[in-house]
Amino acid sequence: MVSVDYDFRTLDPRDESEATTAALTAWLQAVSQGFHDGTPGELNTRLWLETMRTDEQRVVGAWLPEGEFGAGPRPVGTFSSFDKTLNAGLDVIPVHMITDITVSPAHRRRGLLSRMMVEDLAATDLPVAALTVSEGSIYGRFGFGAATFRRRIEVDTDARFSLRAYADPGRCELMEPADMWPVISDLFDRFHASTRGSLERPTFYRPMLTGEIDFATGSADTKLRGAVHLDADGNPDGYAQWKVGEGENAKPKPVNANLLTLTNEAHLGLWQFLAGIDLTDRVTDNGSRPDDTLDWSVTNSDVVHVKSVIDHIWLRVLDVPVALEARPWFADDSLVLGVDDPLGHAQGAFTITVRDGRAKVSSTSDSADVLLTAETLASLYLGGVSVRTMARAGRITGSADAVSRLAALMDGGAAPYSLTSF
Repeated sequence: MVSVDYDFRTLDPRDESEATTAALTAWLQAVSQGFHDGTPGELNTRLWLETMRTDEQRVVGAWLPEGEFGAGPRPVGTFSSFDKTLNAGLDVIPVHMITDITVSPAHRRRGLLSRMMVEDLAATDLPVAALTVSEGSIYGRFGFGAATFRRRIEVDTDARFSLRAYADPGRCELMEPADMWPVISDLFDRFHASTRGSLERPTFYRPMLTGEIDFATGSADTKLRGAVHLDADGNPDGYAQWKVGEGENAKPKPVNANLLTLTNEAHLGLWQFLAGIDLTDRVTDNGSRPDDTLDWSVTNSDVVHVKSVIDHIWLRVLDVPVALEARPWFADDSLVLGVDDPLGHAQGAFTITVRDGRAKVSSTSDSADVLLTAETLASLYLGGVSVRTMARAGRITGSADAVSRLAALMDGGAAPYSLTSF
């Protein structure tokens, strides 16, 4: 393989000069190409640039050096990161969010991703990093582990659909997406503050959820519809947005929906509403939580089809004491946890002392009672997988008693769930 001396550069989205804007536009085109999307148009580009600037993204790329065949304004590798917050179950903490990772197929396996990832993780001082993945085999070597999960479900909403003895204490009202943002943002803030595993949303959610743009087409999202659920006192406690898909001839059409609800009453109320949309016979939700109560609330379980269960948010623990002290614990005990981390961020042994649901965590030179990798720690962090499951999978080393004590400490509480993709 011929060696190439790539030109790695960081672009500043806050620099609105013509040259930097042109470079950022070419960088966005490379991202779109990497994810097999169309070349972004004027509206798409403008809104992505606004998101970059508002979220203060760090934008990195790798370019072929000038004079090389194929060199030009588009990079052959892209990488971006920015900081938001994560609900760790006990506290809401800062999180380093990584996105827009692409490498041209002509430049794979040349260390581009590794260099950009290692340098980015080394540059942040936040306790946890997060990303979403298209290929799960890539990021474990960097210490990331799958931490939250979601399901894609399809629900038959024909005559067989009904809920068990459910009477909605509130009601649903249609609302234009363009007018929904104050309600959406308030409901999300409350969801984020109360939901273990929730990640704060990037700025692009506003134009996307108000119909200003469909990023897939680059134009206004004229098919987006919305409804808000109101509780018994008339206060919003959930919303749904959807698009009606194409049917065959005169056959009923499918509905593609997403929901955010704060209560089970709102959740079932919105599902009942979606099931009643005329000229449709099924509803798909790509963000159903693993413990969705809908499965157990319908009179006929055959109407709920689980099409897939996917890992959603991948985490990477960077500061073990800060991260672990922000999550809930479920027994009083003290033990030493050993972490193997080739990148060094989480490497070491840590004394974990838990009293009344909170932990004090500190580095120690004592021998570890339990050993695991940074990747395994990341998956355990939010409780999306249990200690006992990881031990059975051979990913935790320790005596049966030590593993049982760690399980008593870590396993418990609500399943983590996130409605934020990025």
